[in-house]
Amino acid sequence: MKFLKLAALPLFLAVASTANAQIAVSANDNKVVLDNGAVKVVPNPPPDTVSIIDLSSMPPKLVTEIQAPASVVGPPGSVAVAPDESYALVAAAMKIDPADPTKQAPDDKLSVIDLKSSPPKVVDTITVGKGAAGVSINRAGTLALVANRSEGTVSVLTISGGKVTEKEKIKLGEANSGPSQPVFTPDGTMALVTRDNDHKISVLSVQGDKVEYTKRDINAGLRPYQIDVAGTGEVAVVANIGIGQGDADTISLIDLKAKPPRVVNTVSVGQTPEGSRCRRTAATSP
Repeated sequence: MKFLKLAALPLFLAVASTANAQIAVSANDNKVVLDNGAVKVVPNPPPDTVSIIDLSSMPPKLVTEIQAPASVVGPPGSVAVAPDESYALVAAAMKIDPADPTKQAPDDKLSVIDLKSSPPKVVDTITVGKGAAGVSINRAGTLALVANRSEGTVSVLTISGGKVTEKEKIKLGEANSGPSQPVFTPDGTMALVTRDNDHKISVLSVQGDKVEYTKRDINAGLRPYQIDVAGTGEVAVVANIGIGQGDADTISLIDLKAKPPRVVNTVSVGQTPEGSRCRRTAATSP
């Protein structure tokens, strides 16, 4: 979910996917502002931050805010919380360009935040791929995927004993294909990765920590971006954000039971449907 502060400061928010989730994590990009519709770099900006929010109280309360690189570039899923709420992963797609402080350049950092420490803190920073954007953790909490928007790859990370390690990168398309958001199926045997610049959704097979690109690409709509899978694992919903010319945009329903998975319905919605979310418990069928 993305929000704008009064100063046009974007945030990303992730909530633990368990039924009794009590933690939300917000990544706050302090490098840019929105000025009359144009993104501008802030001169000498303060550090980006990550906010840890306690959802068990009403109203929710801020537990702490810590420094960590973040970016508004990429889908709302640029933050992921572990199923057991023990850690969070925060991707940083962009940074201030070292050669020109008035511009941004692709970043490749993924922060690992220990949510169980008091207060929560960054315990590791991992180098993944350029333009690290959407991130997803499987239900077992043993594997994560990061979509690297600026190099056409997805990073595969193994998680064991509190340690997150990049195992490999998988090439999905050209460097400008724009991998945006990965998502695992509930059983952990498949993952989908949106590619908003060449309008495809890549299908990955997952067996343990072995992840392979099946070479199967689903074609849903213009610029598939945010994607989510229903709790039953039967369907996925993808938001196709279009090209920003004022046209009606779409969301598509993907049948994951089909072999191979395929789009079974597409409906028009409002402009730029950037976020999409499926219910985790209700049975869903196309």
